[in-house]
Amino acid sequence: MSTEKSEAINTAADERRGSSSSPAGVDAAGANNGTPEPKKPWWNSVRVAGSATQIIIAAVLAIVIGIAVTYSVEKVPAPAAVLVGIPGRLWLRALRAVVLPLIVTAMILAVQRLREMTGSGKTLARWTVGYYVGTTLLAIVISTILTDLVWGRMMQEVGEASLTVSEKDATVFKEREAVEIHMVVQDMFDSLIPQNVVHALANDSLLAILITAVVIGYLLNPGSAIVRVLEEIEVLITKVITFLIKIAPIGVFFLILPNLFRLNIRDIGVNLGVLIGGGVANMAIHLFIVLPILFFAFTRKNPYTYWFACSPAWLTAWGSASSAATLPVTMKCVAERGIPYTVNKFSIPLGCLINMDGTAIYFPLCVVFMAVTQGIKLSPTDYVIICLLSTLASIGTTPIPSSSLVLTVMIAGSVNVPVTGMYGVIVAIDWFLDRFRTAVNVSGDLFAAQVVTKMTGIKDDPEEYSSEEEGHVTGQVQENTQRV
Repeated sequence: MSTEKSEAINTAADERRGSSSSPAGVDAAGANNGTPEPKKPWWNSVRVAGSATQIIIAAVLAIVIGIAVTYSVEKVPAPAAVLVGIPGRLWLRALRAVVLPLIVTAMILAVQRLREMTGSGKTLARWTVGYYVGTTLLAIVISTILTDLVWGRMMQEVGEASLTVSEKDATVFKEREAVEIHMVVQDMFDSLIPQNVVHALANDSLLAILITAVVIGYLLNPGSAIVRVLEEIEVLITKVITFLIKIAPIGVFFLILPNLFRLNIRDIGVNLGVLIGGGVANMAIHLFIVLPILFFAFTRKNPYTYWFACSPAWLTAWGSASSAATLPVTMKCVAERGIPYTVNKFSIPLGCLINMDGTAIYFPLCVVFMAVTQGIKLSPTDYVIICLLSTLASIGTTPIPSSSLVLTVMIAGSVNVPVTGMYGVIVAIDWFLDRFRTAVNVSGDLFAAQVVTKMTGIKDDPEEYSSEEEGHVTGQVQENTQRV
């Protein structure tokens, strides 16, 4: 019995060390003898459930079918779009269901590990927050410059009829105009501390929950019963997430398809085309030029290889338009890329809440769009105000679909740009651009995890995982012995 137990423990520990230390494409045996694993054909990933290839194929199929249907039919009935989208909505709801327990367990356990690292906790927090705020500021400045020099000059002033607001929309617009800057600042700080923890959990107040989890993680004694319970809950959440990722191609397909039914390309005018094109172009520059340059400067690794390897995360973000719903997929992707446990559990949930580069890029474009279509010329001072408020608003934006619409009105009001019927155009197309913004936000989190890992030098402790694995295997051996 003791011999079997020892062999089981040693085998599990060796496998764990081999899988954690060997690079991608090399198995445990290959890591020991230096022989790489035979390269598998590219089509092999098509047969792997939930692989990046399957998700990309599902997304492309949904786009092709959606555009084909939109061009073939004059108008897709609303009930048809709703019914087609049911599988996607169910998958998205399942993802969102694990977000809260994931954030709570991840942050508490991450803080527990940070307490055991001398000096690493402050370094991790400083680099994570500094990187997120720095990239957001950079995104806003670049977006503002491009909007003023390129996109704003391509927009055209519209007639009085297009600026007219209906009575129904006027009521909504007035409510959003009532949001003042100082109230946004107050609400942002209020969101940090929950007045009622149960209420915060029930209403998805993610930032308040994150702060509460950090405090609890700091106050808990290491190795306490609560910590062990949280570790077991984390194992359960991981199993659920693994299953949801395996069916991700189905969920992404049925999320994208019904939304394309709503896109009427033939009705897009010049101004709306510039708004869409400018928004996507600004985000593409940030995603494919700015962030990769920063990534390479810090890590000396290929940013595009890393980004494509994490495609399940940003594809899910594009399909769901929610950073919060994508959080489980994002954390699993960075874990597979070898990001240390502590960095993963701390930086990714935090980035989900405060790293909104895509949203920050979009704010200046919307304000300039409303100004130019009314014939209003913005001054350099106005652009500075837009940059500052966009930074503040992007950090205060909740990670749920289209949450930036209210803050757009606040920023426009701060530079004396009235809300007219053109704001209705922004609202009408927001659901489409929101998907690109979310993909950029999640991609920023992915790049940040690798940069923070490199700059902090934090690594997982192999002995700690070996002991955890040993305990797990010991329990299995004892359980099997009892069954026998």
